[in-house]
Amino acid sequence: MVTVELLPLGRALRVPVGTPLQDFLFAQGVEFPCGGHGRCKGCRVRVLGGELPVTPDDARLLAADEIATGWRLACRAQARGDLKLELAQWDATILADDTRFEFTPADGLGIAVDLGTTTIVAQLLDRQTGHVLGVRTALNRQARHGADIMSRIDFAMTPGGLESLRDLIRHQIGDLIAHLLKPLSQGETPPPLREVVIVGNTVMHHLFGGLSVEPLSHHPFVPTNDGLQVFPAAELGWHLPGATVRFLPCLGGFVGSDILAGVLATRLHESSELVGLVDLGTNGEIVIGNRDGLLCASTAAGPAFEGARISMGMRAATGAISEISVADGQLQCRVVGHVPPRGLCGSGLVDAVAAGLDLGRIRPNGRLAEGNSWTLAEPVKLTQADIRELQLAKGAIAAGIRLLLRQRDAEPEDLTRLYLAGAFGNYINRASARRIGLLGFPLDKFTPAGNTALLGAKLALFGPPDQGGDFTELRRRIQHVSLNEDPGFHEIYVEEMGFPGESS
Repeated sequence: MVTVELLPLGRALRVPVGTPLQDFLFAQGVEFPCGGHGRCKGCRVRVLGGELPVTPDDARLLAADEIATGWRLACRAQARGDLKLELAQWDATILADDTRFEFTPADGLGIAVDLGTTTIVAQLLDRQTGHVLGVRTALNRQARHGADIMSRIDFAMTPGGLESLRDLIRHQIGDLIAHLLKPLSQGETPPPLREVVIVGNTVMHHLFGGLSVEPLSHHPFVPTNDGLQVFPAAELGWHLPGATVRFLPCLGGFVGSDILAGVLATRLHESSELVGLVDLGTNGEIVIGNRDGLLCASTAAGPAFEGARISMGMRAATGAISEISVADGQLQCRVVGHVPPRGLCGSGLVDAVAAGLDLGRIRPNGRLAEGNSWTLAEPVKLTQADIRELQLAKGAIAAGIRLLLRQRDAEPEDLTRLYLAGAFGNYINRASARRIGLLGFPLDKFTPAGNTALLGAKLALFGPPDQGGDFTELRRRIQHVSLNEDPGFHEIYVEEMGFPGESS
């Protein structure tokens, strides 16, 4: 037997030596558009660990630089030894951002980078026109040392771990930038690249800068240095003469510069009314406030929203139940790719529980009315443990929102708008989120906001010079709240783990 680890799924499979990759990757959401006959490259995977020899079909269909960086056709390969593979078929649509925004023209080019724990997106902009000249997306190569933040921290604390993660991410972003700039070198002399702005969560901020993450491994989770980091490009090993690289500052604890960028993108700090921003993920970040001041916090929501720790959970790939509705007392399931269902992604999980509550299959306390599992669509089942995982995740988010509102002496009805950021926040059915008590607000108050981190990073490329690039004044107006230190948090958390009794 050999072990095949799959990223970004965070799964490890044990298969017999010599098993064709096609035999087990299809069940993980990898599509084989040509039927596995080596006529397309829709099934490509990248080797991050172990070896897959280059086949004649690889050489025929893949570019030399793709082969050099480890890409192979899954339909042509067999698992002869332990492997670590990156799956190409992940949805990067929500990562890109084409939102129009107001700006003051500046000279030269700029690059905005959203550095996520799992994914990275970089956009090249003309600072005179604001036009996006190129986009590059990738999976964060650090994931080979841990798929989530805490495992990344654990590896960084081993001998040489911090330096390894630092060098990996610096080299990868440098490669993305080089690919963005390459087409420009083939025409007229382009304007010079003046600035690169990077945003990310607190752990990404520290790892990129080579800062110790040890203080983030234990309570009270105080960053080593959460301020602005500025680098000459040459210091990072990037050949970008005259360019400055800024990694924007964090807001405190596990609330990083991606949320600072989100505030810029949604203009929360300019609103006269009470508004909020929620980024739903493993670490759910919340901002509540207006131009008179903002409160921010992070909650350990867990990976349920991403389909992880769910018995038949998977990403939103072919075979995943992504939407569920009720018609005439029966479940109607939408499956990605219009194929037989094989699993349940995060949005489908929220829909399933909402439907179960409406049908009486799930009680308000989270217990299944009958048995320990409920078949949604053969062979996909929702188990009691799955519901418990969702309760933990939604309870953390809902409790965080309640506590921040309470600290503002506000009630839920006082909030006029709630922006939903990130991929899951834009895919989730808002009615289902309300039904399970995740977001207890009227539907007309929800506003899907796309990739606010990337949009905010782009805005920072055009920021007025009096800000000094560190957003001191804006950060002064945002107070970080440590939810665990609030004496009422655990009581409210337990309350919010339950589901509303009736649809409203």
